[in-house]
This record gives sequence, structure tokens and C-alpha cells, in this order.
Amino acid sequence: MAAPDTGLPESRRRWALVLLAGALALDTSGAAVINAALPSIGDEYAIDSSTLQWAMTAYSIAFAGFLLFGGRLADVLGRRKIFAVGVVLFAAASLGAALAPTVGVLIAARAVQGIGAALSGPASLALLSQIFPQGPQRNRALAVYAATGGSSFSAGLVVGGALTDFLGWRSVFAVSVLAGVLILAGVRALLPAGRRQSRPLDIPGAIVVTLGIGLVVYGVSQGGEVGWGSAQVLVSLVLAAIGLAGFVVWEKGRTEPLLPMSIFRSRPVRAASLTGAVFYTGAGGLLFFSPLYAQGILGYSPFESALAVLPVGVVVIISSQVAGRLMSPAAYKPLMAAGLLLIGGGVTLWVGTPEDGSYWVHMLPGIVVMSTGQGLGFGAMTAATLEGLPLRQHGVAGAVNVTAQQIGNSVGLAILVAVSSGVSGGATHPADQLSGFHAAYWVAGALGLLGGLTVLLTRFPKVDTAPSASEERP
Repeated sequence: MAAPDTGLPESRRRWALVLLAGALALDTSGAAVINAALPSIGDEYAIDSSTLQWAMTAYSIAFAGFLLFGGRLADVLGRRKIFAVGVVLFAAASLGAALAPTVGVLIAARAVQGIGAALSGPASLALLSQIFPQGPQRNRALAVYAATGGSSFSAGLVVGGALTDFLGWRSVFAVSVLAGVLILAGVRALLPAGRRQSRPLDIPGAIVVTLGIGLVVYGVSQGGEVGWGSAQVLVSLVLAAIGLAGFVVWEKGRTEPLLPMSIFRSRPVRAASLTGAVFYTGAGGLLFFSPLYAQGILGYSPFESALAVLPVGVVVIISSQVAGRLMSPAAYKPLMAAGLLLIGGGVTLWVGTPEDGSYWVHMLPGIVVMSTGQGLGFGAMTAATLEGLPLRQHGVAGAVNVTAQQIGNSVGLAILVAVSSGVSGGATHPADQLSGFHAAYWVAGALGLLGGLTVLLTRFPKVDTAPSASEERP
């Protein structure tokens, strides 16, 4: 059976890809642009770091928690509709953050931003798979999508630093409002309408899994702040475990579950989820420790430390295009494995960073190697997530992969921070923390190596070069 054709002219498809990639950049950079602004926000509101970190945590909890429900909404109510709702929420919340009179309003706005990103993210990937037929066209589109996703975080760090330095921290959110409006202007003209499906939304399952994942992210984010043995951390993690176990039991008894467990019978989907989690543990860890090393030890300014990771975006764009030319179902496994091995290798190169280090000798090589891995593996990971699944499940399948990435970013980073703190003995001076940084790099590098080997040893199903019969219209 032939893969579906949306009937869109080629020029419209290209502009639709620009629109979807722009939304992905908005979502991804949303977690990054605020980094450089945090000190200024803290000064304006006269708040301590424990309160200030909620400007970051609120976004992460809402984003990770609502992803699966966002994917289900896109699959049932229509991808274009949910995509637009997500962008509207993100833009409106950005306006609220830009005008926030109190830190409480800012934190609430950040949470709504996270919900908006959780709606538009899965919908954008499902729309991409709907617009571009399976095969070379979709592979090229995924390469562009991957380049955008992989480069947006580092670009967001630089843009956030520049805007904060020259226009003030509120401009960081004002720019997001403008970007959201521009994306919305093209939704109706460029994206296929789709139609509502007569399937239930599984509201009880959505509530339970949203709370469960949200509690996981909350627990691990607070563990580094208040201690892993504190009551609030232990209670949140226990409740999360109970909730997620209950969610699995509930879903198995549903004829139309929020998350069909059959998705995980697919080896490519399982490998892609593992890749996503390890990807963001390694890459997120390097990007977390990079400013600590650059500013605290090498004496860089916040803007200079943001510029230091700008090559991430450049290298990701180049290596993503190489991966796009190689991509096919037969190439998913080697590309994902190579990506993980290179990410692990790049982070491990930072084990040699000394107190009197040089950017060109000690920082840049690891950044280039890690970024090459990101670019090679991201598109294959995204494509493998959809492999063999019917188009009507692409929204929730995309949400599964992004959720794995967020869990890797939060849980994995919490592990690396705990390792670093444990080895450095809780030292507060950056130079005394260097041994802890090195230990964290070793752990992240080992995870990349083990993840890459695991993917290589995973037996993927025999490749069928014919178009998939599961590519029916939604």
C-alpha cells in the first residue's frame, strides 16, 4: 500500500517544515533562554536561589508531565488544532512572564509555557510525519527537524545572554511572544487540517500519568536542593512510583488506552527511548557543567560562557545533514549507536579539563565530538520512534520519546550532580569542585558507551523497503 500523500504542493511542504521546526526551536529554547536571565530576575525580585530555581523547574515539570496527554490530544482532536493551542498557550504565557509583577506570576507563567510546549511538541512531529511520506522525503525533513532540535538549546543560551545583557531579562520572554505570533500566522495556510477521531481521551489515565511524571521530575529536581533523604523528595518519588504503576495497570485494562503498551513491543521504539534518555543525560550534563567550568574556573562572563557552546548548534546542523543523507530504516540503529558513542566520547574528553585550561584545547574538542553525535543520532532516534506504528499513534509515540528525553535530562542530570557533589565533598569554590566535575564526566561517558553498545546489540526487525501499510491517514 502506498504511503499517504497529503496533496500539499512541494513549496507548501517546505514552508510547513519551517513552521514546525520554528515551533520546536521555541519549545527547546524555552528551557535555555532563561538561564542567563536568572541572576537578573533574582535581583529584581530580591529572592534567594531556592525560589529562583522554580522559574526553571516549573517549566520542566509541566512540560514532562503533560507530554503524553498532549500526544493523545493531537491524535484524537486533530494535530493542527492542538499544535495551534499549544503555541497560543506558550505565547500568552510568555507575555505573562514578560509583564510579571511578582515572582509567583513568573513561575505560573513558566508552568503554562511548559504545558503549551507539551501540546505543540508531539503535534508538530505527528504533523511532520503526516505531511512528508515515509521514505527519502521524510528522512530529509527529519534531518532538518533534528538539526533544529539539537541546535536550539545552545542558541537559546546565547540569545538569552545577549538579550539579558542589552535589553533586560523581560526581553527574553517578549521575543518568544513575537515568535509565537509569527508561527500562528502560518498555521491555517500551511498545515493540513486533519479531523477529529471518535476515540476517548482517557482522562483518568491522563491525570494519573501527568501527576506521576510530574512528581518524578519534581522529586529529582528537589533532591539536589534539599537533600535526597528529605521527606518531600521521598514522598514525591514514592507517590510517583505508585501512580505510574497504577497507570500501567489501568492502561492494560482499556480498549482505547492513552498509551498503548503495544508501542513498547517495537524494538526500534524501545531503542529510541533509551537513546533519548541517554542523549540528554550526556548532552544536558555537558551543557550544565560548561558554564560552571567556564565562569567559575576560567573566568568567563555569562555571555562569553554562552558563546563557548555556540559551536554545538553549528556542528549539529552539519552532522544532521550528513545523517539525513544516510537515513533509512536500516541505518537507524547504527546512527543512534554512533550518536550515543560520540556523545559519551565527547563528554569523556572533558575529564582532562584543568584549572588553567584553554577553550581551544580543553573545551572545544569535546563540544565538537558530542555535537557530532547529537546530529547523527537525533533524526534516527525520532524516525525510529515512529517505525512500524500507524499514523494515528504518531502523536503519542512522539510524546513517549520526548518524555524519555526529559526524564534523561532531569533524572540523569540529578545523578551527575549528585556524583559531582559526592566526590568534591560539597565544596563551594569552583576550583575545588573540579574533581567532582571530572567524576560526573566519567559517569556520563560510561552511560553513553553502554547506551551505544546496548543499541548495537538490539536486534531490529528485518527492514521492509516497501511503504508501510500502517501509513494510513489520521
